[in-house]
Amino acid sequence: MASEARLYRVALPMRIGFDHPAARRRTSDSLVLRLSVDGATGIGECAPRSYVTGESTDSVGEALGRVPLHALFGRLRTTPPADLAARLRADGFESTFPELFAHTLGTAPGTNLVCLLETAVLDLLCRQLGIPVGELLFPGGSELLSLPVSQVLDLSIGVEEFLDTRGPFHFVKVKASDDIGRDVRTVGAIRHRLGADVPVMVDANMSWTPETAAPNARRLLEAGVDLLEEPLPRRSWADLRALRRATGVRVLLDESVCTATDARAAVAAGACDAVNVRVSKNGGLLASARLTEYARAEGLGFQIGVQVAETGPLINASRALALRSPDALTVEAGQSDRFFAETDAIVSPRPLVDRRTNTIAPVEGPGFGLRLTERADRWTALTWTDHGWQPTADTTAPQPETELPELEESAR
Repeated sequence: MASEARLYRVALPMRIGFDHPAARRRTSDSLVLRLSVDGATGIGECAPRSYVTGESTDSVGEALGRVPLHALFGRLRTTPPADLAARLRADGFESTFPELFAHTLGTAPGTNLVCLLETAVLDLLCRQLGIPVGELLFPGGSELLSLPVSQVLDLSIGVEEFLDTRGPFHFVKVKASDDIGRDVRTVGAIRHRLGADVPVMVDANMSWTPETAAPNARRLLEAGVDLLEEPLPRRSWADLRALRRATGVRVLLDESVCTATDARAAVAAGACDAVNVRVSKNGGLLASARLTEYARAEGLGFQIGVQVAETGPLINASRALALRSPDALTVEAGQSDRFFAETDAIVSPRPLVDRRTNTIAPVEGPGFGLRLTERADRWTALTWTDHGWQPTADTTAPQPETELPELEESAR
């Protein structure tokens, strides 16, 4: 009986860049994992970002090399898929497969490593069961047939071009610059064009200080902002609470909330009004679903977000959660159709957004509803068989950019 794993390090060139205060990006930087067991296949993805979780594609790849994949394949081969699915729903991925993380010696494995393994396993199990991933997550639950998504104004495009070309608008996120006057004018221009009904959020990506946060927030509130995302350095609980109390601004946390422990700490400190749920950052789809449940229980809002330049499985993983979360503040849904040329796509069908309405619909087929195309082959980094990991013979594939931190220090 054959078992194989293949790891792809994907560095797709981006047709348009994406800039914000923490990083600039011109290529994707994802790891895609394909698991094959006795004819069944599943594909998963993670998109580690060092400024978010401290992980990189290099570090996750190294950690994956220490995972005993023979133990994973043994469980997948000997346990009925329905039983594994039920266990995963009840206990989560790490508790269901503790043998995979024995090498961490009591420390928590990185969220992106868990995400990479979990999404591949979920896709494989759902293909065996003939169900979409959303049904495994929420058995018997209903799925939305259409869902509006947000539009993100980053620093690579001007506000007038954005307003002229990216509508219709349901929710707008503005990536902050190093010039608060520019950001105030941007929010004012959006409000002037779109009116009061479209929510507007400004994402500072941890670039403000405790001294500048309150004055900046007050100016943005006067311009019409509804939410601030991650305005201060990561996990600045006391300063975040002080900012909310001093200004009345609503705060959504992203980089500060990577784990359930982070979420509990933020709530205990009174540091936020909402959280950004991202599958890769939060340790996989199961943990992300639990985070949305925790947010509801605590009266917090939540956004279903994405990492910039996800390439396939992660996009559909987020959509599986979003399409069963009608109470989300907003959904980002990915921009792979804008970022990447169709001729570079490594999955089929491509995860598209209906740009006439800026909405998404459920995927068709079991699992994430995707298959890898032959274009993925050039990104193959490692192949695992019963003899262990072996590097690919093709070393000509371009390497992904690191996050580009060459923004001026004043933008930090």
